[in-house]
Amino acid sequence: MNKPLFALALGLAFVAASVTGANAATPAPAINDAQIAHIAYTAGAIDVTAAKQALQKSHNPQVRAFAEEMARDHAAVNDQALALVKKLGVTPQDNPTSQSLASAAAAEQTKLAALSGAAYDKAYAANEVAFHKTVNGALSGTLIPAAQNPELKSLLETGLKLFQSHQMHAEHLAQGLK
Repeated sequence: MNKPLFALALGLAFVAASVTGANAATPAPAINDAQIAHIAYTAGAIDVTAAKQALQKSHNPQVRAFAEEMARDHAAVNDQALALVKKLGVTPQDNPTSQSLASAAAAEQTKLAALSGAAYDKAYAANEVAFHKTVNGALSGTLIPAAQNPELKSLLETGLKLFQSHQMHAEHLAQGLK
């Protein structure tokens, strides 16, 4: 695993530890819905940004089609999330996991910006596979179980189904670029 993705995985591991109280001697506070909303929104925004970069850099029709799908779908889910938090009167709360996600993504974007052609396409696809695996694992194992509001939980569950299909699409894309 490359360093930016390792940082992403560590950030999402923080979520798991905070929800489960991984260290029984000093249980961490449970993550709240405002933090969950921020983490989910941040993950979506990261993938929109990555997709926009891919659309600027890639000339591969399959990569471009995938990036268009990522930009469209993640923006749509984030729009739904914003509408929901507005309806519920919840302000998404920044937290160490969101910050770790954003930091790892910025580093990955910098690394990808230095690539071009087939090298860029392969690295982008590989990053999308790893990103979706990590986010899907966090959604199913931590964020959805920790969500208290039924509407937030439902939105996360709907997002997970969509993002699982993204992961499969990314895996198929990455295999085709080898």
